[in-house]
Formats: sequence, structure tokens, C-alpha cells
Amino acid sequence: MRIAILVEGKTETAFLPHLKRFLQTRLSGRMPKLDTMPCNGGLPKEGRLKRDVQKLLANRRQPADAVIALTDVYPEYQTAEDAKEKMKGWVGNEERFFVHVALHDFEAWLLPYWEKICRLTGSNRSSPGRNPEQVNHTNWPARRLAEVYRTGTKSKSYIKARDAGRILKDEDLLVAINACPELKAFINRILELCGVEQGELIP
Repeated sequence: MRIAILVEGKTETAFLPHLKRFLQTRLSGRMPKLDTMPCNGGLPKEGRLKRDVQKLLANRRQPADAVIALTDVYPEYQTAEDAKEKMKGWVGNEERFFVHVALHDFEAWLLPYWEKICRLTGSNRSSPGRNPEQVNHTNWPARRLAEVYRTGTKSKSYIKARDAGRILKDEDLLVAINACPELKAFINRILELCGVEQGELIP
């Protein structure tokens, strides 16, 4: 099983080792080949997205069995549903193509580790709340992390590719999965594609 994952950029690529480590605990003997395709800041739209998906599925050397587009909601789309509907519409009737979102951006999936973020940065700021995916457009997750890193006594700036990995290092990904329904849906999609039965998905 080869799953191609279209991602925004370096932060999501840094997430991949932690994703694989978690999946290995659930997919013994059934681990897929996960190939992330960084799009450097924004996933393609309309006809270009359709062409990219078709190329991945029809690749002669290593065709993908499925393609997942993992997109931020902010700033391109109004809601998660808006992103999913538009991207599915652009690609058309292709049952091997799936859309999942980081609501409102990837950093929402780091917010459940707020205590560790505070230790790494030397910050004493309060957590943004118990529902990371409800941190919205007006003060989105990446912006909040950048502010904590900028004002912390142990840090100067938030560097996506570096700090995402540091936050997730040695952490249980299930903490974020249980706090973030869109992340859970993304993980369950991969499990389902690999043959995990409905009753064995993450509830």
C-alpha cells in the first residue's frame, strides 16, 4: 500500500516520523509506504490539483493506491467543510482521493502539548483552551506559537520545521488525536485504507 500525502510544507514533513511511529503500533505487518509531497506553502487548486492527483495515481514506476490532500483551512478557506468540498470538486469523481484538514492550521495539532511548549520556551502563558481546532482565524494556532516562542525566556522565534519535531519528540500522538477530531479523522483514514476494520478505528 502506497499513500501519497500532499502537504503544505516543511512542518507537515517534520510530522511524518511521529505519524509513522504511531501507525506502527496499530499496523503491525501492514504499514503503508507514506510519501509526503510538500507543496511549499499551499496545495494546488482547480485543474492543477486534479492533474497532480492523476499523476500520482497513474505513475508507472510507483503508482499511489490513494492520495490524501492535507490542507490548512487558514487562510485559503472559510471552514473545513469549504476546503473539503472545493478540493473534492476540483478533482472530480475519484474514489482514491481524500481530503483532510488541519483546522485551522497544522500547529493546532501541537497545542495539546502546551505544557511542553512552555518548558521549551520558558513561557508562562496560559493554554489557548481545551479545543485546539477551535483556535480560529483571528488568532490562529501558528500565530499563537510564534508569539510564545518570541516572548519566552528560552527562545527567540518559532521555526516550523525545527520546533514541530522538538514539541512532538517522545510524546504520545494519541494526546493530540483525542484533542483534535480532524487529526483523528486523518489517522483513521490511513488505518482504514490499510484494512483496519471499523470497530478497530480510534473511537
